Amino acid sequence: MATHNLQNHTLNGDHCDSTVPSSKKPKLSSPATTTTIISHSQIQSEFSHHDLSIARINNGSFGSCPQSVISSQKQWQLQFLRQPDHFYYNQLKPGILHSRSIVKSLINADHVDEVSLVDNATTAAAIVLQKSARSFYEGRYDKGDVAVMLHYAYGSVKKSVEAYVTRAGGRVIEVQLPFPVKSKEEIIAKFREALEKGKENGKKVRLAVIDHVTSMPSVVIPIKELVKICREEGVNHVFVDAAHGIGCVDVDMKEIGPDFYTSNLYKWFFCPPSVAFLYSRKSSGQDNNDDLHHPVVSHEYGNGLAVESSWIGNRDYSAQLVVPSVLEFINKFPGGIEGIKKRNHEAVVEMGEMLVKEWGTHLGCPPEMCGSMVMVGLPVCLGIYSESDALKLRTHLRNNFGVEVPIYFRAPKDGEVDPVTGYARISHQVYNKVDDYYKFRDAINKIVSDGTTCACLPN
Repeated sequence: MATHNLQNHTLNGDHCDSTVPSSKKPKLSSPATTTTIISHSQIQSEFSHHDLSIARINNGSFGSCPQSVISSQKQWQLQFLRQPDHFYYNQLKPGILHSRSIVKSLINADHVDEVSLVDNATTAAAIVLQKSARSFYEGRYDKGDVAVMLHYAYGSVKKSVEAYVTRAGGRVIEVQLPFPVKSKEEIIAKFREALEKGKENGKKVRLAVIDHVTSMPSVVIPIKELVKICREEGVNHVFVDAAHGIGCVDVDMKEIGPDFYTSNLYKWFFCPPSVAFLYSRKSSGQDNNDDLHHPVVSHEYGNGLAVESSWIGNRDYSAQLVVPSVLEFINKFPGGIEGIKKRNHEAVVEMGEMLVKEWGTHLGCPPEMCGSMVMVGLPVCLGIYSESDALKLRTHLRNNFGVEVPIYFRAPKDGEVDPVTGYARISHQVYNKVDDYYKFRDAINKIVSDGTTCACLPN
């Protein structure tokens, strides 16, 4: 079983030195014959701070950070507190540059100045969308020109589009995606329809905001195909919101070809909260880097986004500085990050298929459209008829069964008979065990056998 195989690899406790490492090209993966293979018990030790009474099959929401990286973070924090002036003048910027250099290599960017480190993908979205808003305010875009985004875009990104683009005079068109999804062709067809609608009445599509992995419901979007379509259709800028990208799916800027791409480093890349990267393509004839600014204006304003982001006032920058230690942790696993991604994908699909077979339901999309998360149909008899029902069931699983898993409500379509309207989004990360998913299975089976429905659960 892929899940069992994954648990035979772990790490010893590495932490950063008191000096800033040199910015040599990072080792992105290690062959199994040369790396230090780590055991199941060492993996469990790295995540022993997790609540062991909880089956945590929700890595997707908040990620996970191993003890060795937490130790590294504490060292950076102590270095600052020990001598803040020395840290600020001699260590902070070189340390962040080293982290950016590692990210640059991991994502196959051309230049390190294409990579900025920010708090999270929401911050990155604000940076990109503010740029679009300025284009409307300053007359480079016409009122009524269009931004296209997916219907399943993350809630805070939708609100950012409303706050910046709509208020500046842009019109937003949402791509209505099917769920469950049968194939990537369904998504591509819907995306083309939205672009055509955006060009009606002589308007132009100025911005496309495309998820790489949607959050709820979770589906891997055919990002390369959609970016290619945007280029063919003359969309000015393509922003890929990949909050779940790095460590979960393939992230290669040359293959994907976006103008902007953001991904959290704390969800699937083992950083502590909170750090993400924002890639901004630097190329001839593009102004992508020139008019991007951090929403918090500090005395670095005007020195380029990467430098602006490296100092936004006195705060804890340690999450941005531990990227080298995270890479050391990852490279203790066979195949490095690529090996972890592959094993997580295989394990979560295996567990998802086990659950839908148990409950007589189905997955939310084909296995090839899953990353390290998969949507699992829940028994119809649970009576999940609203978002409120979904939240009540999630709370009930946490409080009474020790299972942490998000629940999604899908409104039934006209004419459906006994449709599956409730789905669980299960994740798999290196610390997960098969028993976590059995615990979830048994909890749902107990609720069903007791005749409990969501209508019976407290608000």
